Amino acid sequence: MLEHGGRLQRAVQHYGIAREHWLDLSSGIAPWPYAIPEIPLQAWARLPETDDGLEQAAAAYYGVTHVLPVAGSQAAIQALPHLRARGTVGVLSPCYAEHAEGWRRAGHQVIELHSEQVDDHLDSLDVLVVVNPNNPTGCLHHAAQLLGWHQRLARRGGWLLVDEAFMDNSPQHSIGAHADQSGLIVLRSFGKFFGLAGVRLGFVLAEPTLLQRLAELLGPWTISGPTRRLGQACLLDTAAHQQQIARCAAASQRLAGMLIRAGFAPSGGCDLFQYRVTEQAEQLHEFMAQRGILLRLFAQPASLRFGLPATDADFQRLEQAFNDYRKDRP
Repeated sequence: MLEHGGRLQRAVQHYGIAREHWLDLSSGIAPWPYAIPEIPLQAWARLPETDDGLEQAAAAYYGVTHVLPVAGSQAAIQALPHLRARGTVGVLSPCYAEHAEGWRRAGHQVIELHSEQVDDHLDSLDVLVVVNPNNPTGCLHHAAQLLGWHQRLARRGGWLLVDEAFMDNSPQHSIGAHADQSGLIVLRSFGKFFGLAGVRLGFVLAEPTLLQRLAELLGPWTISGPTRRLGQACLLDTAAHQQQIARCAAASQRLAGMLIRAGFAPSGGCDLFQYRVTEQAEQLHEFMAQRGILLRLFAQPASLRFGLPATDADFQRLEQAFNDYRKDRP
């Protein structure tokens, strides 16, 4: 299993700090979960049905006609490589490591590329995978560039797979509305923006034929009845969407300012996290963890991702830890 953020229980055991005393900033999930709607008993007692309004709510939210709910976008990441014959897959890296791993496990040749290398390699690829905004760097590719890459791939029967897991905060940059075109697949995550990663819900936007093939591969009842009810309620709550967008943006800007003052100006980021490349990554990660603050550590390149603190007290705690770090350094 690959490493991911959110491994709080492991940190509890390793550092001997009680769970309730941790400030977990290791994942890029909004720290303000949406209120859970009342779930009727029937949703628990009956098998899930697909005509309950979830697909329609998601289609309206994403501005598309066709959508397939999946058990978190991770389910699609693992399944999609099995819908193509083995070929050559380019993955813009660094990014969410499950993408490259999923294609490798399915027998494809994977080439990890930087953005400036794509144009030179594109005509030799069967699939190009882009996380947009990128995780963990926050790099955002413009729609025109992505759609140009798609056109070149589609002429040869190739795919452009765009993971928009962090796009809810900036929906104007999404290319989801173009996903009815052959060879364009867009993944959307539910849990990050809505702060409800535990429900395991995501969506695939693509042409109907491909969605049908993916649905057949995944099998029936992949989304539980209670999750379907919860997801629909959140997707339809337009007033709460704007509130979440605003407070994420404010917290991300505040976090960036703190990092600048601490001498760790962000190397990248988006409205759900900030990212810093630094040779001190491992040292700072350990220093913070010993004080009950969990960050996401990356080895290549040596870097840290900072999730959003939820409260003034959380911000103050993080800032005090940075002050202590500066004092402890020789």
